[in-house]
Amino acid sequence: MKILDTAIAEVKIVVPQVFGDERGYFFESWNDAKYAEAGINCSWVQDNESKSRFGVLRGLHYQAAPYTQAKLVRVIEGAVLDVAVDIRKNSPTFGKHVAVELSAENKYQLFIPRGFAHGFVVLSESAVFAYKCDNIYMPSHERGIAFDDPALGIDWKVNLSEYTLSAKDMKNPLFADAEVFDYTNKEYLQ
Repeated sequence: MKILDTAIAEVKIVVPQVFGDERGYFFESWNDAKYAEAGINCSWVQDNESKSRFGVLRGLHYQAAPYTQAKLVRVIEGAVLDVAVDIRKNSPTFGKHVAVELSAENKYQLFIPRGFAHGFVVLSESAVFAYKCDNIYMPSHERGIAFDDPALGIDWKVNLSEYTLSAKDMKNPLFADAEVFDYTNKEYLQ
């Protein structure tokens, strides 16, 4: 396994060691000791999986304290553009984002720590997306940010006319109006 840095130090790309032959392939998608040694030290409490068609955009999502979540995301089938946005006020990268293509072919994983909003758009005909969370889903603490906020400058790689969003995601506030975390207080880590 290799860990690749991104433009935001806390967000990491995990490149697993894949063993393949004529039968197919094998790789470890999680190994507690190896990931902890690489600086990803989480106790996962929930695994999620979704299937979506081309152009489906989910996000940008996060949860307010005390239900903030770190995530380890990957694609089992197809391809997505995965995005993590730093929403930690006073952070040196506040309002910046990382965008990484995750696919069944490259088998990359993206580690998104607490204090970040997350979203993805499906680039292939369909995609099966899986992720681990270190905290439970709590609907009362769910928050969102408008995916198309010009202040964030995210290039989602799909034409606006081809997006499919949930009714909830269409109502997400702009980044300037979103509830964010305080980097100096670290309440999002609790």
